[in-house]
Amino acid sequence: MKISIGCDHSALEIKNEISNHLKSLGHEINDHGTFSNESCDYTDFGIKVAEDVRDGLAERGILICYTGIGMSIIANKVKSVRCALVHYLDEAVLTREHNDSNCLALSAKYTSLEEAKQIISVWLDTPFSFGERHTRRVEKINKYEEEHV
Repeated sequence: MKISIGCDHSALEIKNEISNHLKSLGHEINDHGTFSNESCDYTDFGIKVAEDVRDGLAERGILICYTGIGMSIIANKVKSVRCALVHYLDEAVLTREHNDSNCLALSAKYTSLEEAKQIISVWLDTPFSFGERHTRRVEKINKYEEEHV
């Protein structure tokens, strides 16, 4: 799978570890940075990853900042991106099954590297549940975006 990834300075180490882990599993990674521990704005990297997902340059996006909150907010400003901030494995399953999320936000503060790897694995492997209610709800999100964004 082709995955775009990005982080701010607080998450550089975990982003690098996750990128290497995903590559070892055979995924193609488009790393948008940051590549330094120097203070930077999470928005710059979140937008790049979300635009890759929007433009079909990546099937999924993974974003990491101190809390994950800022990354999830900026990613969700990009049309057709459904980014979920996830802290637990069951959230990773549910956001894929119910929301067809295509972008994942993680916290460098509240999520350990091992937890992040587990969350990402479950999130990548869980398909969208094309049941009537889930499909209907995602279609409503898409329709709203088409009409208002």
